[in-house]
Amino acid sequence: MDHTRVVYVDIGGQRYAIRSHLEQAYIAELAAVVDAKMQLAARESPQGDSLKIAVLAALNIADEWFRARDEDTARRTSLSHRAEELERMLDLALASAEPEAADPGSSLARTAGSF
Repeated sequence: MDHTRVVYVDIGGQRYAIRSHLEQAYIAELAAVVDAKMQLAARESPQGDSLKIAVLAALNIADEWFRARDEDTARRTSLSHRAEELERMLDLALASAEPEAADPGSSLARTAGSF
């Protein structure tokens, strides 16, 4: 079953019909972000035509996306390094505890043998 719908949005003073499977509210939110970026680009380049303004807005959106992607990559890398360090510390702690459990003179062996 095809759930494609047409959602109408206004961007840069123009009305667009967007055919999508996405939720209407989500499409409206995307359009609002694009419209805001185009308004910002128009303020920064008042003599620019609509194509130039759209390109400037697209560059700003791409810049934000790249920065968010890079921050996410850095966060994942940091978490991965922290997990590796915790794993190393756990391995060391377990390795140092093993000889005690195997030692017949340890308190664990004496307790187990006293039943």
